Amino acid sequence: MRVHKISKRVHYIGVNDRTTERFGSLWPLPVGVSYNSYLVEGPDKVAIIDGVEVGHAMQQIDAIKMILDGREPDYLIINHMEPDHSGAIRLLRQEFPRLTIVGNAQALSMVEGFYGVADNVMTVKEDDVLSLGADTTLSFVMTPMVHWPETMMTYLREEETVFAGDAFGCFGALNGAVVDSDMDVERYFPEMIRYYSNIVGKYGVFVQRAIKKLGSLKFGTVCPTHGPVWREHLDRVAGIYDSLSRYEPLDRGVTVVYGSMYGNTLRMAEAVADRLAAEGVRDIVFRNAAKDDLSYILADLFTHAGVVFAAPTYSDTIFPPVAAVIEAMALRGLNNRLTAVVGEYTWAPQAARKMTACLEERGVTLVSEAVSAKQSPTADVLGQCEAIAAALAEKLKKD
Repeated sequence: MRVHKISKRVHYIGVNDRTTERFGSLWPLPVGVSYNSYLVEGPDKVAIIDGVEVGHAMQQIDAIKMILDGREPDYLIINHMEPDHSGAIRLLRQEFPRLTIVGNAQALSMVEGFYGVADNVMTVKEDDVLSLGADTTLSFVMTPMVHWPETMMTYLREEETVFAGDAFGCFGALNGAVVDSDMDVERYFPEMIRYYSNIVGKYGVFVQRAIKKLGSLKFGTVCPTHGPVWREHLDRVAGIYDSLSRYEPLDRGVTVVYGSMYGNTLRMAEAVADRLAAEGVRDIVFRNAAKDDLSYILADLFTHAGVVFAAPTYSDTIFPPVAAVIEAMALRGLNNRLTAVVGEYTWAPQAARKMTACLEERGVTLVSEAVSAKQSPTADVLGQCEAIAAALAEKLKKD
């Protein structure tokens, strides 16, 4: 086992998971995920910051033993209690019986609730300091709802390092290197957007509060619980998280979310896309709501400034896969995208009407009145689709 020393005082003791197919049983992991954990060595005391998923606990324990060579860690600091980070608590305590578990009051309540551990714990609050000896001090920044209520961050002042929990994290296993400056990081940025939109997206206001708190700290390294340690690309990472948590799009592209049972709705969506391209919109992504995973659709919705919803009527309402995307978008508070709607029906003109009502109830303003086609779209209807596309393109240029 290779032990990664990422600074004078900090070792990486995290693990990769390349076998779990869905994160939290929901989100696909085609390139795996890392569960990051760190060991901070002071002259007098040693702290572990965050744990790993229980199935990988022995790998973490072996790394701790290799680094400490007979010495035992003193503290386990819990920034985030979700079981992919806390699942090994009982095994760590069994292996190191004197280990003190450090967390805020909500975290320690969850430790007892999840794992039945209530002894030898230390409660910390905002700006409390934990000394590991001379020139090694840890302080704590409370960042609730990023993305659980107990979340916090830990700051190593002497090395200007923030242990950020799930903030600034991403999907994707680490392929050898741990620090961003030692790897090609480009593949992690789409996974960062997907991670944020899937998991953190609902909590933008709390992420903004956390970012403002971090503004009072001087730091040059961020150690998240998933993905690379950020140094060289820290400004880019912070910029992405800042934009996403403000619900600001990352580009002026358009996501076309469609469902089409017999091809008629798709013809309308294609007419919209053709006109968007003719108007100069370069990044247009089609997502089949009945086929494409919601994880990737959400990432596109957070990325692009515009969205087109296209759906037929089904059982007197919106085609269910498209309705599910609208609900997922609303759940995350993403109501400021430039939005257009087209719908199709055979005898009950409900899809366009109900999509419009559903979106407007959630604070979304359409760029133009929805287009609705009865049965097969006529040339006139396709012309209306082009007109709605022109209105969307104009808004994209102005806003």
